[in-house]
Amino acid sequence: MGMVVPLAVVEHGAGPPLAILHGLFGSGRNWASIAQRLATHHRVIAIDLRNHGASPWVDTMGYGEMAEDVLSTMQARGYDRFALLGHSMGGKVAMIAALEHGTAVDRLIVADIAPVAYPLRHLAHLRAMRELDLAAIKRRSDADAALAAAIPDAAERGFLLQNLILENGRVRWRLNLSTIEHEMPRLVGFPAVPAGRTYDGPTLFVAGGLSDYLRPEHEPAIRHLFPHAEIANIDNAGHWLHAEQPAAFLAIVEGFLTG
Repeated sequence: MGMVVPLAVVEHGAGPPLAILHGLFGSGRNWASIAQRLATHHRVIAIDLRNHGASPWVDTMGYGEMAEDVLSTMQARGYDRFALLGHSMGGKVAMIAALEHGTAVDRLIVADIAPVAYPLRHLAHLRAMRELDLAAIKRRSDADAALAAAIPDAAERGFLLQNLILENGRVRWRLNLSTIEHEMPRLVGFPAVPAGRTYDGPTLFVAGGLSDYLRPEHEPAIRHLFPHAEIANIDNAGHWLHAEQPAAFLAIVEGFLTG
C-alpha cells in the first residue's frame, strides 16, 4: 500500500453525508448538478480522486490505495460514517472502500460498473491526449480539432477537454496522463477480495440499459460480495447514465438513500 493522498473536495448542502466518486478522466465537478440536487437532503462531498481534478498527482492508482484516500479524506473532514456513490472507476473505489471499511460506509451506490475485470479500453484516447502538442494550443477549439481524428465522438472529446486548463498563456492537463496510462491494466481489473469478505450494508447497483459495463451476467459476482444488493436499470441510458437520464437516476438514488 502506498502513501495516502489528501483529496480535493467540494461540499454542498446539509444533512446526512454522501460522498460522490467520479469515473476515469472525470472529477467532482462533473457531478455538480447531481450533487446540488442531492444536497437538498444531504451533505454532499464531491471528491476528486488521485491524479484527477484538483487532487495531487502520485505514481500509483491501486484501488486499495484510492479507497484509503477516500476514507482518510472523509475522516479528516469529520465524516466517520457516510453513504458512498461511485461511478465507473469511482464505483470500483467505492466497492473496495465498503468491503475494507464496512463500518464507515452507511450505504453504497454503484453506477454502471461491476466487481469484475474488463478489457483494456481508452488507451488510444490516452495516447492521443499525451501526444497533443500543448505549445500549439491557443484555445480549446484547437485541441478539439487536433483530437478529432483519434477521438471522433464530439461529446466524448468535450468531456475529455474539460481537463485541459488554459491559464496565463499556458496549457496543461489536469489529469496525470502518464500514470493513468501506466496503471490502466490495474484500473480495468478488480482486486482479489479475501475469502468470505462481504459488505452487508444496503447496496444499490444502477445499470445503463444501453451500456455493456453492468450486465445480467455480472449479477453472481455482485451478489457474492454484496449479498443485499438491489440492481436497477435505466432504459435509454448508456455508461454516463447520470448525465444522459438525470431525472431517472436521481429518482432511483434518492429513493434508495431515503428508504
